[in-house]
Amino acid sequence: MHGTASGRLPDLSRPAETTSNFRRGSVDDAGPLAAFAARLYVETFGAHTSLEDLGQFLERSYSPAKQAAELADPEIVTIVGHSGTSLSAFAQVRRHTPPPCVVGEQPVELWRFYVDRPWHGRGVADALMRAVHAAARDLNGASLWLSVWERNARAIAFYSRFGFRDVGSQDFWVGTDRQIDRILLAEVPRLD
Repeated sequence: MHGTASGRLPDLSRPAETTSNFRRGSVDDAGPLAAFAARLYVETFGAHTSLEDLGQFLERSYSPAKQAAELADPEIVTIVGHSGTSLSAFAQVRRHTPPPCVVGEQPVELWRFYVDRPWHGRGVADALMRAVHAAARDLNGASLWLSVWERNARAIAFYSRFGFRDVGSQDFWVGTDRQIDRILLAEVPRLD
């Protein structure tokens, strides 16, 4: 019988490695990051909007040229999670003018936060959030805000575990599709 010592076949849908490492992204990551980010966005939200709107959004947000510009921007910290040569996650933290409902001290934005499905439930998201906190501190942030689609209950529950609380809402456009995002706010944990 093939398989593990327990007699069960290994789960080949999950990466063989058990850890994801994090590093700051560079302009050299633009092409792979653009493809990875677009794929994760489509997997997460693609069923909720038209193909035309989705295509417009992806071109505007995740083209290689757009990613190269973001990776070169000193106001944006891009954190890339990888296992070997494969991407597992990424997040972007930036200095950006918050909506009026954000009244936190020295706010920075958690702009993007994605973990590839094979890495869900393996601690990668928690580790990525710790890296986000470090990036926020690097940008001199004392508070961290984000916008999350109001129908993304899983993400909202995850963020609440890290002290994020709902402080308002704003429109989010996917092409011509107007959606509503909740604005969440938390303090950046201090290093003691």
